[in-house]
Amino acid sequence: MSESKPDPVSGTGTDGVEAEAGSTPTVEAAPAKEEVELPRFFWLGIAGLGMGMFLAMLDSLIVATALPTIAGDLGGLDKLSWVITAYLLPTAVGTPIWGKLGDLLGRKRIFMVSIVVFLIGSALCGTAQDMTQLIIYRAVQGIGGGGLIAGALAIIGEVVPFEKSGRIQTMMAILMPSSFVGGPLIGGLFTEHISWHWVFYVNLPLGIAALVVIALFVHTSAPTTRARIDVPGALLLTATIVSLTLLTSWAGTEYAWSSPQIIGLAVLAVLSLIAFVRVEARVAEPILPPRMFRSRNFTLALVLTFTSGGAMFAGTSFLPQYTQFARGVSPTTGGLLLVPMMTAMFLTMVIGGKKTAKTQRYRPWALASGPLISAGMLCLLVLESDTNTFLGSLVPIAIGAGVGCLTQNTVMITMNNVESRDLGAGMASNTLGRIVGGSLVVALLGAVFGTVMKDTISDRLGDAVQAGGGKKLSPELVQQLPAPVQSAFADGVTDGLHAIAIGGVVLGLLTFAAAWFIREPNPQAVVPAPAPAPDAGATDAENAPLPQ
Repeated sequence: MSESKPDPVSGTGTDGVEAEAGSTPTVEAAPAKEEVELPRFFWLGIAGLGMGMFLAMLDSLIVATALPTIAGDLGGLDKLSWVITAYLLPTAVGTPIWGKLGDLLGRKRIFMVSIVVFLIGSALCGTAQDMTQLIIYRAVQGIGGGGLIAGALAIIGEVVPFEKSGRIQTMMAILMPSSFVGGPLIGGLFTEHISWHWVFYVNLPLGIAALVVIALFVHTSAPTTRARIDVPGALLLTATIVSLTLLTSWAGTEYAWSSPQIIGLAVLAVLSLIAFVRVEARVAEPILPPRMFRSRNFTLALVLTFTSGGAMFAGTSFLPQYTQFARGVSPTTGGLLLVPMMTAMFLTMVIGGKKTAKTQRYRPWALASGPLISAGMLCLLVLESDTNTFLGSLVPIAIGAGVGCLTQNTVMITMNNVESRDLGAGMASNTLGRIVGGSLVVALLGAVFGTVMKDTISDRLGDAVQAGGGKKLSPELVQQLPAPVQSAFADGVTDGLHAIAIGGVVLGLLTFAAAWFIREPNPQAVVPAPAPAPDAGATDAENAPLPQ
């Protein structure tokens, strides 16, 4: 049994057991440590890990602005949301499995395998000839993607000394804005000026470079436990997530709520979830160790990643469809129109991270997130098919700000409420919550979006006219249609976006409700050790300790 370390933020041990009420646990101040000597090319290896993380961050956003053009080239406008869901679903299922495999078999080895699978899926996506093929290939890509962020964070948590953790914040402060702001823009540029296929091919040189650097310069410890893979838990988790995703996507659209298919999916989801919880409580090496959930803050952080992840993917998935189909802008311009929201996300993430590091209080940022998300979603309701395009790009800024309040803080909470043996599984759970939230929300709201859009067009033009269906209908082709059809289609997409906004308001309210129960940090719970002397010439950000 590993020894529990006190959490200086929440006052809990890393095994999640709360400190005794009324007591003030203290830790003796540790003597100042000498400068940690790092292996040669250490930071080059960390850069390789960052490159692997960048692949996952970039891929979740770079595809968004290309989707309308992809639908025009491959057909299947009604399947558009499945291009996102097909990636997120296996990513969600694979994330905790990759994390646990890393804990058991070696984090570096498993991380590199996940990159290889991701690259194979990326290459296949670029060769897709129809929407069905693309959806299948995206699932392969998603399987590998499940190990990228969680795997990199687990390795960083293992190999980076605490004294150098401030530099990791600097790296994250470069990677995240580059992907948040650059992803939609790069996707638009590739789609408009080269080909949408390069939205996927761009991963290949980056991924190969990351593999070479990691193989040469990253060194992790060998696993000390015998590998025992929780196969029943993996299968049950897969069944739970798949059935929930299909349920949210098909209910009321493909099948009636009372149909045998929907009832069967609901029963399967409930039974597989109950069985998963029972299995995880009994197996020797569970995918999601139940001991992690003893900490209230850890559990709430998982809920917050779910709701904020759903809000983020809802915005990045459906706003490009509005700007390109309803406003008629190019993919590049559509990418630029997402920049204000992504910039707001980055700014609140960085500012929130710095303030938390200084004050050791993350509850105010968590509480601010929900109202900001709800306000931003409500602002989407003012958008119409003839709204000024530039002004329309400013409307969702509050959504990005709200999501950014939680992006880094939930990682901090998670890292400091798990034991070192559960670091991979803990970080995987954080990523899992965000991706499952995105997968379920995109599937559910995608079905609502399509239904509302079709109903609006049918009301305007009659039942004989369908909202794209399996036809190859791109933004360019829409602009060539007769004016009444263009207007009806733009109104349909706008009404669909309004339905997305209503769902987003609910996500914001759920986020605020969960944040309300976050335990307020107690800065006096730990007597800090003397800080090591700062590196000569290092920046304040580099010398700042990683928030606990």
